[in-house]
Amino acid sequence: MSLAPRLDLRQSQSLVMTPQLQQAIKLLALSNLEIEAFIAEEVEKNPLLQADQTGEVVRPERVEADEPAGADALVSGAATADPLDVDYATESHQQDSVVDGGGGFDGALSATGASSGGGSQDGLDFDSFAQTDISLADHLLAQAGAIVAPDDWFLAQHLIDQIDEAGYLTVPLLDIAGRLGVPLSRVETVLAQVQTLDPTGVGARDLAECLALQAKEADRYDPCMARLIDNLDLLARGELARLKRMCNVDDEDMADMIRELRGYDPKPGCRFGGEPPLAVTPDLFVVRTKAGWGIELNNATLPRVLVNRRYYHELSHGPQDKSSKAWLSDALASANWLVKALDQRQRTILKVAGEIVKQQEAFFLHGVAHLKPMTLAKVAEAIEMHESTVSRVTSNKYLSCARGTFEMKYFFTSAIQAADGGDAVSAEAVKSAIRALIAGEGAKILSDDTLVDLLNAKGFDIARRTVAKYREAMGIGSSVQRRRARTLEGA
Repeated sequence: MSLAPRLDLRQSQSLVMTPQLQQAIKLLALSNLEIEAFIAEEVEKNPLLQADQTGEVVRPERVEADEPAGADALVSGAATADPLDVDYATESHQQDSVVDGGGGFDGALSATGASSGGGSQDGLDFDSFAQTDISLADHLLAQAGAIVAPDDWFLAQHLIDQIDEAGYLTVPLLDIAGRLGVPLSRVETVLAQVQTLDPTGVGARDLAECLALQAKEADRYDPCMARLIDNLDLLARGELARLKRMCNVDDEDMADMIRELRGYDPKPGCRFGGEPPLAVTPDLFVVRTKAGWGIELNNATLPRVLVNRRYYHELSHGPQDKSSKAWLSDALASANWLVKALDQRQRTILKVAGEIVKQQEAFFLHGVAHLKPMTLAKVAEAIEMHESTVSRVTSNKYLSCARGTFEMKYFFTSAIQAADGGDAVSAEAVKSAIRALIAGEGAKILSDDTLVDLLNAKGFDIARRTVAKYREAMGIGSSVQRRRARTLEGA
């Protein structure tokens, strides 16, 4: 074999992910709010892009013959402007949603006349009128300034900085003393001052200390209450008889002490500084109409962009050198590509959502008990798309219907075989049945084995370990834990 250098020619085929194709794929996985931030960045970078403020539909405009092919052509492997994994035969390019077309999905499902998710202009934001809550740290510092000596102020600030959102001191005092180079006794003295601040119980190092501080504030911290607080583990296990002997109290006194503890706040810091809960903004609306089901994108959160042709014409006819002409051509191609990709994203989302509604029609009509097993592959096969495309489309997106707002991934659940040999049922339907049985168990606590028998009677062929897994996933305790909680409630 010769080891001399030489030149060879080889032919090979490979799939190249161009930046434009990567961008088109990335857009599929973004929610409407994320798309808005993405477009804002693109508008800043590309002077030929312009945000549409009219609320009208923005359609990609045809450019000269040297315009590059879109993401749809790259995915399909053709040089023509076919859609990105979407069949244009069922939709018109002049429609911005399935609703506008008035066409049907298949069978009893059709998309007609659904109301729009909102206009282009924002209404009054009443949340902006709400007063911003003060943070827990600011609340404590404002009080500490009046009681802490100037020499200990830096130490009080450091202690308050180590208090978490629930109001607990998360760092050992010995570590703080070593870090700041002060005696441990001095840290303990300042901590005692911090623990006198509002809310009562803040600065505690564990739950027992937090409850003890609140009991002292309420003047209920007697020896019996102290023993009860020191043995919270026994109270959690429901060992009331043992606690009564340790505290030397009768049934009435023990019940009164437990009621007192229930009135305390185990997380006193949570009332301060928490971020206001953010409402989920749906990306799609599903509305039942006389003709079937209407699906509409949420236009209130769906930004639109267009290509500023007038500005392009002014720049192209002005004086420019070779590099400026190349830059302008790239900017135009990039702008048109983005408009096309956004338009194709909308069509793809609507097509996937339409198939979800079609396959889960029983859920939209009758509720979670009728949710059917469904996989990404099943939807992808029905609409002739790749499974990865369906996965991207259903990520980070929410669907609003008459039964509430659901993540699109919610409708994809595993199957549980029916006990009578009929059609398989969804895991979410089984969870709903378990939740309903436990909610109505009454004085007789149902064990997992009993739940299995009851579910089998309902037609669910399910094992005990599966019942336990679903119960734990829903945050429901075991029969022993529920029995202890019932005992404490009756105390």
